[in-house]
Amino acid sequence: MLSVGPTDDVTNRMVRHMTYTPPTTAGLAVEPNTSLAQSGRIASPSGQLTRMMPLMRKYEVAHLTPSLEIHDAIISAPAVPLFENAFAAFGHGAIVHTECGPMAVEDLLPGDRVMTTHHGMQTLMWRGAMSLSPNDQNLGTMTRITAEALGMGRPSLDLVLGPSARILHRSPAVQVLTGAAEAMIPVSDFADGSQIIALRPVSRVQFYQLGFAKHTSINVNGIDVETLHPGPVHTLKLRADMQAHFSNLFAHMDSPAAFGPLAAPRLRKDDIDLVMAA
Repeated sequence: MLSVGPTDDVTNRMVRHMTYTPPTTAGLAVEPNTSLAQSGRIASPSGQLTRMMPLMRKYEVAHLTPSLEIHDAIISAPAVPLFENAFAAFGHGAIVHTECGPMAVEDLLPGDRVMTTHHGMQTLMWRGAMSLSPNDQNLGTMTRITAEALGMGRPSLDLVLGPSARILHRSPAVQVLTGAAEAMIPVSDFADGSQIIALRPVSRVQFYQLGFAKHTSINVNGIDVETLHPGPVHTLKLRADMQAHFSNLFAHMDSPAAFGPLAAPRLRKDDIDLVMAA
């Protein structure tokens, strides 16, 4: 994996060369959100059912190239959990600690140096974004964590996280279940309707995710939130027609295996609650 040096100041950050690729469809020549795809059943002229065309979604991707340029693109790819869950984590305005000071997640660019939980200051290799609309019922809910809902300064200000966000959680139950001191838990599992609230958008909302050379979490408004990792290779089960999409969306990695191991296991809060109740 590419190793790059720190970005020393805001001026250097702004003059990094950026390339842009117009919207593309990664390997499939289909129109997004067609009615045939929505029906789920497509009949051939003979009357036999053929494979349905996938619903498509636009994903915004920026990554650092080996020549230290920023490549920016809008890519159409299937609207499937493998991809959607890799994008919808941080809400607009989430504050991240960088080498240049606090920055909103939407202002970050590949090449910026960001403080991570497990590996210290790391170079941001990839930033993804996607929009969540009121019609995206299958993605789950957003979660608002009100100020200090999880303790003093956790979070310091109200924080909105996306449907796929996981937060780093430490408890004796995690040790019992996994042998590790901490685990990544979906933030939606903590919703209590009072201080941690499940929300659905009333209009289109943008969410972001950040990718580094190694899986980790970053402190956002006082909460440690998981960074990009599509999952262990053996769980991905990429079909041939999905491999081109995967490579285009995550071009900062040579292969799915390059994401490496998870920094902490992934659990559900129900698992922890069962151990605590025993």
